[in-house]
Amino acid sequence: MKIVISGYGRMGHEVEKVANAHNHEVIASLDEESDWLQKKDIIKTADVIVDFSLPETALDVFERSFKLGVPIVTGTTGWYDEMEKVKSLCNKNEATFFFSPNFSIGMNIFFHANKLVAKLSAASNVYKASMEETHHIHKLDAPSGTAIKIADDIIDEFPSLTEWKNDLEAEENQLPIISYREGEVIGDHTVKYESEVDILEISHHAKSRKGFALGAVMAAEFIIGKKGFYSMNDLMAELQKKVK
Repeated sequence: MKIVISGYGRMGHEVEKVANAHNHEVIASLDEESDWLQKKDIIKTADVIVDFSLPETALDVFERSFKLGVPIVTGTTGWYDEMEKVKSLCNKNEATFFFSPNFSIGMNIFFHANKLVAKLSAASNVYKASMEETHHIHKLDAPSGTAIKIADDIIDEFPSLTEWKNDLEAEENQLPIISYREGEVIGDHTVKYESEVDILEISHHAKSRKGFALGAVMAAEFIIGKKGFYSMNDLMAELQKKVK
């Protein structure tokens, strides 16, 4: 599989390592807008673009990949308000798009487990939910895309919640999310369900970026030969089929 990496920073380098270990070939990396023009002929020969760029350039990256007819896998967050626009562009161009706020397989197991806990906690009518997330000081968006995904899942299950708030002081209808930016923390997420008699916590701690890179490469392998709009739910469903 021939891969182009968009956003050749820490995650881009990690993706390259994992791709090479899986016998794939990284044929180009893109960091500047001019790279898309200068390396256009190379990009068009790629099987997939793996994108870990910036929120402010994300939509441009997606549109360029659609127009070139190259499938794209993106871990860039901070653009989700434009989700419907991206989905429409993908369908209009008969393109292939795979996104996830978090490519860690462990984190996606967390998503599934948390939805069940949220459903049961809400049904009991005795628990209140809250969240904390911690990332390195270089992360630009807060709360993280992963935290927003978790929050949306919780809100879907709790009739009393209608939105999240990035603050400890939240209204009754708001799910509080506390964001910390410290040192070089890769990514920690904790959900707390608290009642008068106990506290239930679910946590995920990323030990390195390799887990995210591995998931991104698996997503790239998954979309080869496919058309449409995909997420980690589709990849996890595929993995579940292999479980007997």
